[in-house]
Amino acid sequence: MSNVRIAMLGSGFVAGFYMQGLANVNGQQVALNYSRSARRAKEFAAAWAIPESTTNLPQAIARDDIDLYIIALPNEEHLPVSLELSKARRNQVCTKPLARKRSEAKKMFDAARRAGRLHGYAETEVFAPCVVKARETIVNGGVGRVLWVRSRESHSGPHSPHFWDIEKTGGGAMNDLACHCVEAARYFFGKEDEIVEVMAWGATLVHHRKTKGEDNALLVLKFSGGGIGHCELSWTTRGGLDLRNEIHGSEGSLFTDVTRGTPISSFTPRAAGYVVEKADIDFGWTRPLPEEAFAYGYQGEMRHFVECAARGETPRETYEDGYKVNCILDAGYQSMRSKKWVRVKY
Repeated sequence: MSNVRIAMLGSGFVAGFYMQGLANVNGQQVALNYSRSARRAKEFAAAWAIPESTTNLPQAIARDDIDLYIIALPNEEHLPVSLELSKARRNQVCTKPLARKRSEAKKMFDAARRAGRLHGYAETEVFAPCVVKARETIVNGGVGRVLWVRSRESHSGPHSPHFWDIEKTGGGAMNDLACHCVEAARYFFGKEDEIVEVMAWGATLVHHRKTKGEDNALLVLKFSGGGIGHCELSWTTRGGLDLRNEIHGSEGSLFTDVTRGTPISSFTPRAAGYVVEKADIDFGWTRPLPEEAFAYGYQGEMRHFVECAARGETPRETYEDGYKVNCILDAGYQSMRSKKWVRVKY
């Protein structure tokens, strides 16, 4: 493969995880970091040994020596930045959720498709090694026909203040977390088995002063083949990130548990360093998670997108997938308001 030169657009939480994932990927170099803040751009570039940083997005997009742009910016920036990248016919990857709502995602998908260049949807869940292995087991007939999938994604709340503002993000806990669970369910059932109808509940149970959005939600997915997906989402779960999947088939079951089934348990009477994403405490009984970027799927997805950019191939997760997830989330919020099943409009 030729060396893929990357521009990291963003300098926050998810950009850091992307850099961790890229650290073990051959054939690439992050040549440029863009941030809306000059201070953050410089600090991020220094922390990750990136040779250049900038706050000038048009100049970054106009460069002819960048092969892949990774959008690791807040949700409200996804649409305008992606449209500019498509206008310049640049290869692009965008973090989840693709957009704040269905209409924005449709504009991003249509523009990227017209540009005729690579567009990748950076959904970590379906690149996590345990989830990939579960899918292989399904494809090999290990559990028979998939009938029911249950996924849980929860923690004690967002790490950045802007995440609590539903006008900027597009929604609360369901918007933030269900995108993972929805795409996992689509992956386990097979994308040819479309999600056709949804039912959702959501409420603000704890964080009344922080957000106008829901901090807990349930989302039920009805598939065209008759199967059911069950998504549990929470911003009020203490003890660190909780990522679990159950896949029940006609002949067997599969279970994945990235964060509660770690290979290490520890008891420390004082702080002993980083434990796991969204950990509330770093002492006492803890379950540290080694190689988070690998376990969560950041390394797998970054390797895949770099390889696709080098080879001119279409990623297995594209803006079409991100658009469909946004369609499902929009239907979920409609259901949350109406308290009825809602058909998904693609």
